[in-house]
Amino acid sequence: MEGGGARGFLPPFAHFATQAIHAGQEPEQWRSGAVVPPISLSTTFKQQAPGQHAGYEYSRSGNPTRDCLEKAVAALDGAKYCLAYASGLAATLNITHLLKAGDTIICMDDVYGGTNRYFRKVAMKMGLNVVFVDCTETECLEAAITPETKLVWVETPTNPTLKVIDIQACADVVHKHKDVLLVVDNTFMSAYFQRPLSLGADICTYSATKYMNGHSDVVMGLVSVNCDDLYERLKFLQNSLGAVPSPFDCYLCNRGLKTLKIRMKQHFRNGLAVARFLESDSRVEKVIFPGLPSHPQHELVKRQCTGCPGMVTFYIKGNVEHAATFLKNLKVFALAESLGGFESLAEHPAIMTHSSVPKEDREALGISDTLVRLSVGLEDEEDLLEDLDQALKAAFADHKA
Repeated sequence: MEGGGARGFLPPFAHFATQAIHAGQEPEQWRSGAVVPPISLSTTFKQQAPGQHAGYEYSRSGNPTRDCLEKAVAALDGAKYCLAYASGLAATLNITHLLKAGDTIICMDDVYGGTNRYFRKVAMKMGLNVVFVDCTETECLEAAITPETKLVWVETPTNPTLKVIDIQACADVVHKHKDVLLVVDNTFMSAYFQRPLSLGADICTYSATKYMNGHSDVVMGLVSVNCDDLYERLKFLQNSLGAVPSPFDCYLCNRGLKTLKIRMKQHFRNGLAVARFLESDSRVEKVIFPGLPSHPQHELVKRQCTGCPGMVTFYIKGNVEHAATFLKNLKVFALAESLGGFESLAEHPAIMTHSSVPKEDREALGISDTLVRLSVGLEDEEDLLEDLDQALKAAFADHKA
């Protein structure tokens, strides 16, 4: 890290920490002058006359605490608007409701298991067509677009194999076609490391449950846009579908944003240390981390991101028993789903987060029985490396490394 940024990556987004702390948080909006936005739990708001209210009428339609969060996230995304939802999948649901039966979605082939499950087992049953394409190859994306295509869904880096997609190149392809939207799931990178809207995306979405909140105590989704019409359509759906977060969760996520910059910088440092350790270990077959020069799209990451999160994926040598023994013997890393919290987590995608993905698709994507996904937290580096080493020793107790 030099000059506040990571060597070779984009420079940090200007005023990020200041905006995270102050955007949408002005004490003047409260009669009390509260520096920390209060939690507005009221479900309804008094009107001065029928139809005359002070900006709020019913908490599903709008809430002061939620507004503070949405304004802050919009600022961090370099966006005009942000909308908060009850979960990341609730955000996905609302975006998908922009379409109608008969429309086609092109989805990156390697995505979060819940996204894959929703598109395959829910959206397709509602009359939408969904095709899965490797969007790291823009010619494949171009070939897949038809007159029925209305939305292209990508996440970068992908979950769990950490493929990186050139957002600008995808936007150039997508926007050659009228009325096709490009959605980028920015969950892994967070607003601190990547701004999809500035690279040509129409919609930036998150599971805020992960890095944006960062404390593993909130389930929430976020959507940021710049287009006025798109915002109004999504705002209508937010109210009509009703999948909104509670004011208390909005307060917690808003608080999490205040430390996003310092958390993400430490996630990067620890993630890089873990990736380097694993890459040098003879008990590990292969390490995938976009911050390593060995990652096939390392140069692309440096062109479109300010750094990398703490997500590290690796293939352990041996078989599923070796992977399971390794995971069961971790002590600092917790064996658990999810990611992006201050604590380090480890999981087995084929059995856990991506078990709903058809087996043949998992195998084609490289989600094998020896693939392990780590969410590297904020603990001391030496403790993380010692934990990985002792778990690897346990996994190969009957073999020489």
